[in-house]
Amino acid sequence: MSRALPSSPMDAFAASLETRESERKAKLFGWWDFPLEVVGVDVPEENATDRAYWHYTSGNPITRTKEEVSEALFANDPSIVKLPPDFQEEARLTFAAAGDLIRAEGLEHSKDILFSGIDDILFAADVAFANYESVVAEDDIVREAIVDGQSFIMCCSSDQYSALTEHRGRRFDILNIANNHSLDVGVERLSATQDLLARDGIRDIGAPRLAEEYGKGKILTKNGIKIGFVSATFSLNGEELPSGQEHRVHTAKLMSKLVPTDLSLLRAQVEDCKEQGCDFIVASIHWGVEYEFFPRLRQIEAAHALVENGVDIIIGTHPHVIQPVEFYRTKRDPKRVAVIAYSLGSLTWGWYTAPHLILSLILNIELVKGQIDGERRTYIRSAKATPVFRDIFRHGERWLMRIEMLKHYLRDNEEVSASIGQMKHYADLILGESWQASQDYS
Repeated sequence: MSRALPSSPMDAFAASLETRESERKAKLFGWWDFPLEVVGVDVPEENATDRAYWHYTSGNPITRTKEEVSEALFANDPSIVKLPPDFQEEARLTFAAAGDLIRAEGLEHSKDILFSGIDDILFAADVAFANYESVVAEDDIVREAIVDGQSFIMCCSSDQYSALTEHRGRRFDILNIANNHSLDVGVERLSATQDLLARDGIRDIGAPRLAEEYGKGKILTKNGIKIGFVSATFSLNGEELPSGQEHRVHTAKLMSKLVPTDLSLLRAQVEDCKEQGCDFIVASIHWGVEYEFFPRLRQIEAAHALVENGVDIIIGTHPHVIQPVEFYRTKRDPKRVAVIAYSLGSLTWGWYTAPHLILSLILNIELVKGQIDGERRTYIRSAKATPVFRDIFRHGERWLMRIEMLKHYLRDNEEVSASIGQMKHYADLILGESWQASQDYS
């Protein structure tokens, strides 16, 4: 990869003198070797220290955490995910989830190439899911909003939208659009994005069009299994919803440094899914602290609370780096194991060389509906997280992007590049060193 390609926000965005001084002291004294204890991640709550921490960690990710966090996350491993004895299978469904889909300069040229290395683990599933974080806007609006190609605004052209959401005629089934960039170019463009998704047969969650849909779940029935989807984002980056349209994005105080975690909106959606007779509930939560490889303890506590309320899978996005996948045996049903992916990372983005930013996860889960003890239940038979990364290569005068499986670059103990070695280190840290043993190399 060329060194001229953008590496990380720390390299691309200029820092103020105050920020650079904070970063110098932090590195000298090791202040940010561990997560900053109290950090503002929502724009209205950020101060100078929070901004300096964000800038520094974008190039120097946080790979350490407190002991109580590790104990909670790694209490179980994937081996506990299995069907209960005497379970009578009636129907099955495969579910694949990816992280953030974000614009990148020239991404439109990678149409039908971008997903070719992972289509069998993503689009071959009965239900393919991701977080769509690049609202679609016309080319002139994109040029006006993103002057240098590295703006904080996440919007893309219709051609990039097509490259991000479709692969050789196959599309995502469901995309979450409740995230901190939902309003980057206004409600009108959010609605236009939803129109495109509807045109292409893709269901969106997290942005109710009607006031009466606020706090309600979205339902998808496939293979005889009724799945409820609930969603919320921690922030809209300080953007305000227009008067009369306060319902347009599911937003909650999930990461505020001023008030406790508020799960009421997510809980309302969960109850709605139960009332609609869902067999299984998936929560898409846009939250966390960017560039930290472990969730905060408050997130773990919130995730467990939601699972006990009825959620079966949690798909976390926003940190832009991968975080652990927790296997949590529920108290509400001792036979049930919930899967909590705190962050799947960013599947696509405009950073090309920093190992922590180009690495993400694809989560594959098999659901089975059946009967046990005279009752109908839907459980998870298997769950696997596959590390993948963005590879950039030249084709003529253009740079193209393709998502590759990390395992394919680690065969037979061959010598690997520094970048591949660093990504393996991160995968070992987050998934455990045995993750390769669970990967099928066929």
